[in-house]
Amino acid sequence: RGSLQTHTACSSRAALFIQKTTGVYEVVQSQDGLEALSFTVPRSEAGGAVNNRRETFSFKFSRVFDSNTGQEEVFDAVSREVIDNCLEGYNGTIFAYGQTGSGKTFTITGGVERFGDRGLIPRSLSYLFQQYHKSPGTIFTTHISYLEIYNECGYDLLDPRHEMARLEDLPKVTLMEDRESVLHLRNLSLHPANNEEEALNWLFLGDTNRVMAETPMNMASTRSHCIFTVHISAREPSSQLIRRAKLHLVDLAGSERVGRTGVEGTLLTEAKYINLSLHFLEQVIVALSDKSRSHVPYRNSMMTSVLRDSLGGNCMTSMIATCSVEKRNIDETISTCRFSQRVALIKNEVRVNEELDPKLMVRQLRQQVAELREELSLATGGEERDGDLELAERERCERLVQDYLQDSSPEARLLVGGDMRKIQLCFSLLKARVKSPLLHTTPKTATPTNQPTVTADPRLEEVIRQRDEEINMLLKTLKQERRKIAELEARLRTTAPEERGGAGEEVEERKEERVKEERGTETTGEQEAGERKQAESRKAWKSELSRARQEAFDQFRRDCPIMDQVNQHKTDLRTKYSEAKALGEEVQSSRTTISEWGNLCASTTL
Repeated sequence: RGSLQTHTACSSRAALFIQKTTGVYEVVQSQDGLEALSFTVPRSEAGGAVNNRRETFSFKFSRVFDSNTGQEEVFDAVSREVIDNCLEGYNGTIFAYGQTGSGKTFTITGGVERFGDRGLIPRSLSYLFQQYHKSPGTIFTTHISYLEIYNECGYDLLDPRHEMARLEDLPKVTLMEDRESVLHLRNLSLHPANNEEEALNWLFLGDTNRVMAETPMNMASTRSHCIFTVHISAREPSSQLIRRAKLHLVDLAGSERVGRTGVEGTLLTEAKYINLSLHFLEQVIVALSDKSRSHVPYRNSMMTSVLRDSLGGNCMTSMIATCSVEKRNIDETISTCRFSQRVALIKNEVRVNEELDPKLMVRQLRQQVAELREELSLATGGEERDGDLELAERERCERLVQDYLQDSSPEARLLVGGDMRKIQLCFSLLKARVKSPLLHTTPKTATPTNQPTVTADPRLEEVIRQRDEEINMLLKTLKQERRKIAELEARLRTTAPEERGGAGEEVEERKEERVKEERGTETTGEQEAGERKQAESRKAWKSELSRARQEAFDQFRRDCPIMDQVNQHKTDLRTKYSEAKALGEEVQSSRTTISEWGNLCASTTL
């Protein structure tokens, strides 16, 4: 499954440039299931009397298409298997190679005159979304990127932030490699495609930005390499595993012999860069097909760096070799077939790209924690809530129901806590939504208005938070006291089995005194010892209860956020009390002095 498949095609678009005199070729079905393409090139008289040049060239391919083959047949033979493997989590690549004017762009992108002339990219997108609909239980996401490599510089053809007037206006893509030798394309944008129409719109937008020019070999020659990539991710609703795959659809620029075409100026510069990048591509193919070579020169060009995984990595690759059967192009056709034979020798080791989605795992763990908290609240709450809900609680329930209805995820949950009042309110809201005719209408996108927004008061939020903390602390204290009471009751039952519940302690004491008075009998020593033991048990029980209350009060004082203010007020009160006491002593001293002076004056007068 990991071998690279090669196909050859003489497309109908190339037939527009075919002359009446064509080369002699033959297609024969071989015994191993492959198709053999043979070319006959007669020896020329210019070679002299002794001419040992080969006349017959034969090459084997997985499939050979003639010029009358339709695009649907090419798609079924080349792309369908690769796309099916991409849906299973394997990377896939389909690229076309050949000379200028042989039909690469027509095969990959298609023609614009007829719907049946659609190429591999539109048909692949349509087939992808058809397969999505056949698996409704799987969640698929699709993203599109479109990279153009022109004169060894990368450009993003799908950047919506730039209005293209020239090629230089497009954002330039640069190659970056991390420590793990993973290649990253900086400034290459990814765009989501929720349906086939959106994906085709991205394709048409990128095609309008491609560099094209008229050459002697082709009236509308693409002067750059283009890589259309579909990023596919799939996962089951109840699974944390996510499968990721990349489908590369590559339209390589055509090779041409400058000496034969006679181009100059910009076309000559473009032809030099195209031939150089294709030469580096051939070097990579030769290195990969030779098992004795340890180094593969991927970094010689940007195109080979981008196609590194497609050529010799974790990818299932199919190649389409486009040929021209004109006599003047027969040498270039033989060169293309030789290149495709080298590509067929490469074998890749493919594996499924599965990984744990960290965001999904975190969301599921948080949801699980919330559900466990709700179950714990229902199991250990023990308190019966009555009365009407407050306005803030009702608004919160309405907001939770609204978010739950708008969330299309299968993992959506409606968590309102263990309060049955909130649960009943949420059921009432859902019932009202079901009966409302507005449920079947399409929601419209809200437009921003000048209406004032409601903002939460931070003081009220702080008060609510304090009340929640106090309630939690009191519930904890209540549970502790319940446990202590149960322990004390068990201790009392063991120490005083003769005591029965249901009557108060004071009532029992008065009853015992009244019995003693009526009977007039004296308590024996054994009875007095039992009564003292019971009295000590009651005192211990009361001390335990008072100690538990004191601990709860101390904990409340420690956790209360206004204790700092209370302590400050206590300090101020002590200071003022000391000052008042000192002033009182001064007043008392003054009174004593006045009294002494009054007595002295009275004695003097007498």
